[in-house]
Amino acid sequence: MSLDTLPAPANPQLTSDSAPGRAVTWLAIRQVRRGALIIVGLAAGMTALVAATHAQVMADPAAAGSLRALAGNPAIRTLFGAPVGLDNAGGFTVWRVGTVIAVLLGAWSVLATTRITRGEEDAGRWDLLLSSRLPAPAVLLRHLGPVMVVNAATATAITAVLLLSGTEPAGALLHGAGTGLLGMFLTAVAAVSAQVFPARSPATGAAVAVLGCGLLTRMIGDGVTGLGWLHWLSPFGLLSLSGPYVHNRVLPLLLLAAATALITVLTLTAARLRDIRDGLIPAAPGRRPRTLLLDSAETFAARRVSRPLTGWLIGVGAYYLVIGLTAVSVTEFLRDNPALADGASQAGFDGLGSISGFTATLFAILAMPAGGFVTVRMAAFVTAETDRRLTLLASQPITRTRLIGAELAVTALAAAVLVTGAGLATWLGVTAIGGELEADAALRGTWNILPLVLLSLGAAVFAVGWTPGWTMLIGGLPTTGGFLLLVTAESVAAPDWVRDLSPFAHLAPVPLTEASIGAPAVMLATATILTVLGVAGYHRRDLRS
Repeated sequence: MSLDTLPAPANPQLTSDSAPGRAVTWLAIRQVRRGALIIVGLAAGMTALVAATHAQVMADPAAAGSLRALAGNPAIRTLFGAPVGLDNAGGFTVWRVGTVIAVLLGAWSVLATTRITRGEEDAGRWDLLLSSRLPAPAVLLRHLGPVMVVNAATATAITAVLLLSGTEPAGALLHGAGTGLLGMFLTAVAAVSAQVFPARSPATGAAVAVLGCGLLTRMIGDGVTGLGWLHWLSPFGLLSLSGPYVHNRVLPLLLLAAATALITVLTLTAARLRDIRDGLIPAAPGRRPRTLLLDSAETFAARRVSRPLTGWLIGVGAYYLVIGLTAVSVTEFLRDNPALADGASQAGFDGLGSISGFTATLFAILAMPAGGFVTVRMAAFVTAETDRRLTLLASQPITRTRLIGAELAVTALAAAVLVTGAGLATWLGVTAIGGELEADAALRGTWNILPLVLLSLGAAVFAVGWTPGWTMLIGGLPTTGGFLLLVTAESVAAPDWVRDLSPFAHLAPVPLTEASIGAPAVMLATATILTVLGVAGYHRRDLRS
């Protein structure tokens, strides 16, 4: 049949220029929809929870006075930000969870952006997209759009919750808009990193480094009065300068929006200048083969985890070093303000007036980043399988059980290294300022959370075997989900059986007290069962493609 005799398409819309664009947009939406629902729900739920508890906290005059005294303590400002506007529910909510939500949204935006752009391109799945009539900048923009929309939806949810809580409209709009803009800024940073670097891993690392440096810069600006000008150099600092419910400044957010727009333009320009599967910084040509740790499945798993572990160790270690450096100041402040210490005790955080009690509380929270680390590693294992990077390895005379067992063992060992590093960093910080915390006490405190971290690892392995697409969500349930459940149950005075559903409710506050045996044994047994079931599921199912 000659070309001039071909029948016309049945649906002329399929040949329009907008059809490929809509298809690419819907593809990007499908790739981020699950994470979007989770992050928007978390942001709205945490905001509503804290706003609802403000009246109860401020009902006690002693507690209200203690909260206002927080502004005078540099250590408190360094860790949690400058506490301003605590006399109203909006300002109290911004101080309590504003930074936490911003970090969660920013981290999700970075990971989602590099995954659906650089990650998909590295896997070769953008080859077909770029063979259409859409140029590379258009494909990139249609992938960034849904992530930006999620940030806007999060901002809208936060604003709506604060308005429904009866807070001042101007402050609610400013706080919601600032949080959304910060997510958009980090989305743009991740996108430009994906154009600069020739692979997903360094692109993600660079964007996460921007997030971490921005948070650290804000902490220094809050803790050292003479360095307050550093706020203007950090996206988190610009959020703080906007001062929702107190100052209501718009200029810092306008600067953040301008920076986001500028970086987005640079991203689209860079997309025009580089080749597919390459970066503005090309991979080093002709480098010598790196054959270290390629002898077996186990050593190869160790090789894959070494770089991510280094990055996590630096970030977590730096935070717990700051915890150690501020421990003496914080505990002295809490001893001078018993109302705050009593309120923390009622919320389940006992002994904050002593260094051992303060570090025990922060060590319990360490379970969340450590649990996040093991979950991310198992999700990366699933991604390597989906991207066919494990195909050749699986075709070797290596059983499937050994393959996932190597990943499991190396990830568990890496988690132990991570929590050990956090314990040593805390001990170093406390010792540097003349506080009393023995090294073995700090290590016992961090090792105490390992059963909970392994429970999270077991849940992630179970997901890898049976529901690979839900690995991140299921793996995070014991740690992140458990902590949120505990905080929610304590805040709304839920029945004891609801609180006991959280693994955190059964963690002994080490080194304030001695470690228990029963609860960790139950966690380890549950983790073992989940791991066995997950390995069995992985052994029987086909490789994903």
